[in-house]
Amino acid sequence: MGMSTHIGAKPGEIAPRVLLPGDPLRAKWIAETYLEDAKCYSNVRNMFGFTGTYHGVSVSVQGSGMGMPSASIYYHELLSDYGARVLIRVGSCGALTEELQLRDVVAASASSTDSAMNRVRFDGLIDYAPVASFELLRKAVDVAADKELPMHVGQVFAADAFYTDRPDLFDRLAAYGVLAVEMESAALYTLAARFRARALTLLTVSDHIKTGASTSSHEREQTFAHMVEVALDTVVADA
Repeated sequence: MGMSTHIGAKPGEIAPRVLLPGDPLRAKWIAETYLEDAKCYSNVRNMFGFTGTYHGVSVSVQGSGMGMPSASIYYHELLSDYGARVLIRVGSCGALTEELQLRDVVAASASSTDSAMNRVRFDGLIDYAPVASFELLRKAVDVAADKELPMHVGQVFAADAFYTDRPDLFDRLAAYGVLAVEMESAALYTLAARFRARALTLLTVSDHIKTGASTSSHEREQTFAHMVEVALDTVVADA
């Protein structure tokens, strides 16, 4: 096992448990805020990755970029080249339903998508259903309850395009129980399944598609911290 094309870490530098923010600067912030003895193992394309320990458990945090084409590169290399076994995406989302308020935390139990990736993967014959690891989801729900942090559990929509000409479809998704829109979860869940690993997506509501309400970057950082703590404590509970 050598260095991968896009991550470039040496064998053994990445932990089996990885947190995955889209923003590499968020990865740096998580490492500096929560991990002991954090060391940067990658700065290829400025997509930073760090490994340290949290409550004695070895944890890595790796930026993945925005959207499934970018994120899939990092998920795939972590799984195939570095033996990652537990992957938790920590990101933001847009709420599709009135049940969600700004800054709420969402755990994505399943992911619908308009991406063609899985259509190609299954020759257009099957609509594969990408789902979270039940074990990780159950642990995250328990951790959030212990912290008295309200967490919504349900399906999300992983979109290929951030800017859409069909906002009407968001209403239809909401009518079928989809809570929020983000851009990576379907690829994460599919690749984790392919490599016999476990994955979960935790999200904070940064804006509301229905009402147009949005949070400031400072507010996002505060809520993001709560969600990251749930993710890290889930990893420790799973260790």
